[in-house]
Amino acid sequence: MDELRQVAEARTIPAKTILLREGRVAHTLYLIRKGCLRLFFYKDGRDITFQFFFEGDFVASFESMHQQRPSLFYLESIEPTEAYAIRKDDFYALIERTPGLRTAYEEKLIERFHAYQQLFLSRIKNTPQQRYEELLATRPDIVRRVPQHYIASYLGITPVSLSRIRNRI
Repeated sequence: MDELRQVAEARTIPAKTILLREGRVAHTLYLIRKGCLRLFFYKDGRDITFQFFFEGDFVASFESMHQQRPSLFYLESIEPTEAYAIRKDDFYALIERTPGLRTAYEEKLIERFHAYQQLFLSRIKNTPQQRYEELLATRPDIVRRVPQHYIASYLGITPVSLSRIRNRI
């Protein structure tokens, strides 16, 4: 962490700040110290959230950053956030010389892949109520900290449907 702090910029990010826009190439990776970020895109004018990030998470548009292609989504703060921002080249150099950081980064990438896999399977197999119950059981931090309209978007339902589900449980 000390080496990371030496090459990263500590940032205080207000809520509802866009850190990366769809169509832009990502050059920065964030490590969240405190706060919450989300990844989302627009489809037919609707905001679709597909991932939340909290303390200790690395966040970027990884495909965009690694392949230098335009991002397919936005990165936004949900709540006031403190994060370390590190440029791609500085980060790659750092993980080459810091095996512990490389391992932590790889573990976070695997966790992220697993989360996407679970979300994908849940959308196919489960009803909206089952998806919400699964979220309550596996990620209560999201339910506690994230506004309902973002949770509804993440679950693939409307805020009204989410409200009805919450009233039934």
